[in-house]
Amino acid sequence: MEIIRNHLPVDPASFDEIVPVSADRLSLSKRRWRGVAVDSQEFGFDLEKALSDGDVIFSIGGKGYVMSQTPEHVLEVKLPADPVAAAKLAWQIGNLHFPVEVGTGYLRVADDIAVRQVLDREKVACRQVEAVFHPLNAAAHGHHHHH
Repeated sequence: MEIIRNHLPVDPASFDEIVPVSADRLSLSKRRWRGVAVDSQEFGFDLEKALSDGDVIFSIGGKGYVMSQTPEHVLEVKLPADPVAAAKLAWQIGNLHFPVEVGTGYLRVADDIAVRQVLDREKVACRQVEAVFHPLNAAAHGHHHHH
């Protein structure tokens, strides 16, 4: 078993062979966990900081082991063309404090009953999709409550 402490700052395209190491989004957010690559190479993670989808974690003999985040069920909401309506919708979903991915013309959010209720109440159509979910990092945006 290889112990991984940090990702390697290299481009995955620089390797002759890419070996995926699949993990769900929640595992990737942890600092300590175990994983197995598709070629059965085992890894123990004792990380300084969490990994991201696409990070190279190990290399040997022209092979690069790359994190591959697994898809999950999320709700995809098409944003209205009107910027004011789009901002209002994004605020309503964001106010629920669920992770949100912002894309061109859409939002993706965790599939949760509270989100579905807001969307139903506001008569906003959504669809459940299975996708690799890359939400905005709330910690990076300095979201704090002061009471």
